[in-house]
Amino acid sequence: MGKTLVAVLGIGKGTWGHVARLIADQPFEKALLISNEWGKENFSLEKEPNAAKMPQDKKPQFEWVMVNNRAGFEIIKDEIKKRLPEGEVAISLVSGSGKEHMAVLAALKEKKMGFEVVILTGNGTKYY
Repeated sequence: MGKTLVAVLGIGKGTWGHVARLIADQPFEKALLISNEWGKENFSLEKEPNAAKMPQDKKPQFEWVMVNNRAGFEIIKDEIKKRLPEGEVAISLVSGSGKEHMAVLAALKEKKMGFEVVILTGNGTKYY
């Protein structure tokens, strides 16, 4: 079982490129994207140069967790918790709100899942 990227996609599209590049550049088997309906309709890898070069069978499978940021914290956390995959997880919290980020962390903690934090830097992709 390969590694899954768990990433929040907030309403500000400025950080979506960061998430898209992580997906395009790293060998994730799956990407669990946490967003709302608007995010699902508008997020795309197509603008990422490396994504265009990826063979179709190497592109990660997308799975969406649809959340309403105005919902209560427990509702958001529980929705994320239900959808967390087994196996290795790397999280990206570069996009989204603090409430969504806290819900991801709380869901991981409740499931007793270890994780890495992944981020793009000027020196390449770093895992912590």
